[in-house]
Amino acid sequence: MWFRQDLRLRDNPALSAAAAAGAVLPVYVLDDENAGEWKLGGASRWWLHHSLKRLNESLHGKLWVLQGDAGRELARLCHSLPVNEVVWNRCYEPWRRQQDEQVAAALGEAGIETESFNGSLLWEPWECGKKDGTPYNVFTPFYHNLLNSTWPNEPAPKPRDLILAECSQPLDRIEKLALKPQIPWDAGLEAHWTPGEAAARKQLQDFLGRNVEVYRTKRDLPAEPAVSSLSPYLHFGEISPGQVWRETHAAAAGDGANAYIRQLCWREFSYHLLYHYPHMIDQDLKSVLEGFPWRDEPEPLRCWQHGNTGVPLVDAGMRELWKTGTMHNRVRMIAASFLTKNLLIHWRRGAEWFWDCLVDADLANNSFGWQWVAGCGADAAPYFRIFNPVLQSRKYDPEGEYLRRWLPELSHLPNRHIHAPWEAGAEVLRQAGVSLGSNYPAPIVDLRASRERALAAWRTLRQGRI
Repeated sequence: MWFRQDLRLRDNPALSAAAAAGAVLPVYVLDDENAGEWKLGGASRWWLHHSLKRLNESLHGKLWVLQGDAGRELARLCHSLPVNEVVWNRCYEPWRRQQDEQVAAALGEAGIETESFNGSLLWEPWECGKKDGTPYNVFTPFYHNLLNSTWPNEPAPKPRDLILAECSQPLDRIEKLALKPQIPWDAGLEAHWTPGEAAARKQLQDFLGRNVEVYRTKRDLPAEPAVSSLSPYLHFGEISPGQVWRETHAAAAGDGANAYIRQLCWREFSYHLLYHYPHMIDQDLKSVLEGFPWRDEPEPLRCWQHGNTGVPLVDAGMRELWKTGTMHNRVRMIAASFLTKNLLIHWRRGAEWFWDCLVDADLANNSFGWQWVAGCGADAAPYFRIFNPVLQSRKYDPEGEYLRRWLPELSHLPNRHIHAPWEAGAEVLRQAGVSLGSNYPAPIVDLRASRERALAAWRTLRQGRI
């Protein structure tokens, strides 16, 4: 059983098939050789380290761990052991799809059977096309098509007849992968997250028991604990989307549950696009921004990365990302809009930073989300839609609770001024202990002027094509 992004025992179709066929050798291969620039980022590697440890514990210490080209390592292992079949759950990144074909062909030539399964999605990307066979490019009809499709199968329990082959590898084999960061960055991650299948189930039950009923009305409020926080567990496959789908429906939580199911379908849409348009990981899906005057400015990019733009909601989100490996979805959109439209920095630079910092860094979702905000993706927000971070902050964090959580240097500003400190008078700032340019930065761009600059560039680009 070749584990990849399915680090669980329950509702794991490949594992169930392996268990039904005989004794099972569970294997994980850390393959950085084939992913190119999209090999796992730092936060994801931290998560993987702990997730593999939890999986190994659930397999009674019998997880075989390898490192290198997965096809080569699996072939070596199979040639050294009496293996007659290798099974796995499918992944959808372009290099993984190619690798699956190569592994199946190489093992087949050696007389070893292979079989793959869907263990990561509710529906396969090729099952969700339009009637004419073409892929969807707009979410709403895609979503309605899913709702009218056959529901996913009932989640399967952990295999009762799982017989594990003996593993004679060193006890520190996971440590030897050197996945944990070499800087004390992971302290915040450990305080915020508990990876593993058991933690995933607990997270789902907590969400369904406390927050799902208010999900629709409160999910845009970054200070509220109204979201599920299941995305990293889904990405690493510590829980299946089928489990989440079924249990959310069973919770009978009305509009909240329906709104959450819609977000599960949004995840499916991103994989649908990745499968049909694999170039979306580093190229615009739509050519509307071809020739756009993106700016290569390292210092503004660095200020954005480290939450020092002088715009509180953007800075709070970026600091939350660095400390916890996640960021509230509403704030993600605002931070992305600020980078691409107020700073005119290419969406790929933002996607690369998120890839390294997010514990839920998912190539389909990350690429899709950044292109949606930038205005060049499927079903994208038009380029001229530019989020105003001050208005968004006042609307979704009116009491400044989220801002004070991540920007303690602004904590004594009154609600009226915390969203835009540069608009406060000198006396207000003095009383709050805020010194712009000293203990909190002045804005690196004027929001109104930078918005007009972006719109002017967009108009020039369009006029040049008429």
